[in-house]
Amino acid sequence: MKKVLFVLSFIMAGLLVNAQEVKTDFSGTWNLNAEKSIQPQGDQGAGAMRMGGGNFVALQEANLLAVERTRTGQDGQSITTTMKYTLDGKESVNTSPRGDSKSVASWSADGKTLTISTSRTFNMNGETRTMQSVEIWTMTDPKTVNIQSTMTTPNGERKLTLVYDKK
Repeated sequence: MKKVLFVLSFIMAGLLVNAQEVKTDFSGTWNLNAEKSIQPQGDQGAGAMRMGGGNFVALQEANLLAVERTRTGQDGQSITTTMKYTLDGKESVNTSPRGDSKSVASWSADGKTLTISTSRTFNMNGETRTMQSVEIWTMTDPKTVNIQSTMTTPNGERKLTLVYDKK
């Protein structure tokens, strides 16, 4: 009987380790659901775009998450940006016309929530500025992703929760 219990406990331990290794897959085409999102008053749309909102396509493979966003610029032209994050806790650097951003993505212990911490340094009116942001990605069901964003800027802290529906 002791042998059977030992073997069963060994199998259960292996299953628990494998269960912890399964990470949420955020791959898909995601449309912003403005009605379900929580944004600062008077900031619907524009604020979400500045803080990474709007529709996006995510591709997650092995240790990489690529997020492609397309938005309309001030001149009416389409602007597409792609941010790539390694999913192993190491720093990722993304370059854009506004400057470099350095991000670290880390998983919750259960692999269901992804936290992306980013620092962006850029020049504005001849002055160097740094902004910090934290995004917490959670799949609430197979067709819904919530991204809680907190951004610290020289003008103060901004928080919002963006809800996306899978297309």
